[in-house]
Amino acid sequence: MKEITSFDEWQHVLNETPQFLLFVKTNNCSVCEGLYPQVAALESDYPFNFYRVNAAEVPEMAGQLSLFTAPVVLLFNEQKELTRFARIVPMNDLKKRLDELVQWGNTDA
Repeated sequence: MKEITSFDEWQHVLNETPQFLLFVKTNNCSVCEGLYPQVAALESDYPFNFYRVNAAEVPEMAGQLSLFTAPVVLLFNEQKELTRFARIVPMNDLKKRLDELVQWGNTDA
């Protein structure tokens, strides 16, 4: 999973990456630490990039994305947020939405 370390980097990813998953964590978050390996393990199953960001280190993103808790998993397609899972992330639901995102990408071909 690629790390986003600045707001400028986030803007570049948002504007230049057609589809991606964003995993948002924060400091001292045991739920984040437990969920991260489960989400990261899915990356090899999908044809788009997975990114992570620590909202405590890039607070502008938390403001722009209206994030009030962590962890948050967001799926983006063409600069638009398609899905948001906050705090509790049912892995089966996440996989279903990731599969749908793959289909969105395949309709453009």
